[in-house]
Amino acid sequence: MTGTCPVHQRFDPLALDYLADPYPTLAAARAEAAAFYAPGIDMWVVTRYADIDAIFKDPATYSAAITQAPVFPLARRAQDILAQGFGATPTMSNCDPPKHTRIRAHNVKAFSARRIAVLEPKVRAKARDLVAAITPGRTDLVPALTYPLPAYMIFTLIGFPDQDMDTLKSWCGNRMAFSWGRPGPDEQAEIAANMVRYWRYCEDFVARRARDPRDDFTSDLIRVHLADPDALSLEEITNIAYGLSFAGHETTTNLTGNTLLRLLGDRAAWDELCADPHAIPGAVEEVLRYDTSVITWRRVTTRPAAIGQVEIPAGAKVLLLLGSAGRDPGRFGDPETFDIHRRDARAHLAFGKGIHYCFGAPLARMEARIVLELLTSQAPGLRLSAGPDPAFPANISFRGPRQLWADWPARRHG
Repeated sequence: MTGTCPVHQRFDPLALDYLADPYPTLAAARAEAAAFYAPGIDMWVVTRYADIDAIFKDPATYSAAITQAPVFPLARRAQDILAQGFGATPTMSNCDPPKHTRIRAHNVKAFSARRIAVLEPKVRAKARDLVAAITPGRTDLVPALTYPLPAYMIFTLIGFPDQDMDTLKSWCGNRMAFSWGRPGPDEQAEIAANMVRYWRYCEDFVARRARDPRDDFTSDLIRVHLADPDALSLEEITNIAYGLSFAGHETTTNLTGNTLLRLLGDRAAWDELCADPHAIPGAVEEVLRYDTSVITWRRVTTRPAAIGQVEIPAGAKVLLLLGSAGRDPGRFGDPETFDIHRRDARAHLAFGKGIHYCFGAPLARMEARIVLELLTSQAPGLRLSAGPDPAFPANISFRGPRQLWADWPARRHG
């Protein structure tokens, strides 16, 4: 580290006040410096939109290799458990070219507009069922809607059987804490054991699909493998199924939760969406900008680099403050105002940029849109209720309410 690098001794993305509301800290950090070193997490932290955008577009300098690695060293017991049967290897979000280029090409083809179009009526039907099961009165929208719907969506896309979904969700456990949080040794061991179970399940599932392909995302990848085993291996398909089932589940739960929390907290915006559902897609984009479900992401430098006047050495871990980028006045006018009619909201970096741009973005947008269309038509009188705080999870990257209490109005059919 050179003398030109500011050091922020107190920056802690796991501090309780930061987890409850990170935006004051992000605003202060962005105003103070384009980048700084945070010794508490041993990372160089990048605060501004233009720099983060440029980093996403420069994978040769900023490798994705550490995106899923634990932020803090694992205890020996957790390491031993993983060594007994967890075989995940870098495949997509934590993989660099040329391997990433090869695998992504097959994913993008299989993750086609046709596949999404086939999935949409299934997701809409599931959302209707979940909403129909909610009785008037005070309810927590997370277990009632925002948690089960994304799990159903991504598990159905992958092809996991419906009867396995509750088991798979239980195995997800607190996977976020494992790679992006600071869990204690006992919690690490419990999560590691579930990761091994989940990995073995994915191995068995892919093997079954290889013997008997169906009409699902995994089978699309299997057909690629069967046509050319060198193009995509069964191990790589297993990695894709494992990684996607977590990423597509947790991040979309956070997106729908943040969307409802934000819009139900802004009565004028909610009432406007109830009156004009055509404004819903723009409202989703503004939530992604203003209150993104992926608030930070990570890279590691392959060679010395510079952010403004800050020099960053090779091998440095870099934390990209996506939540700060979304409210950067250098990119967005009046950024602290939540405006569902903002014309450039879609310029947010919530789904990344460049070669690692999230190919699941259309699915996430689709689900948030379906939820809002359904609730604004069937429960326009829905309101947040007094009660416990949303309780955001203790990790550095994923942000969404763990509970969201609301007063569900008397049934309105539509």
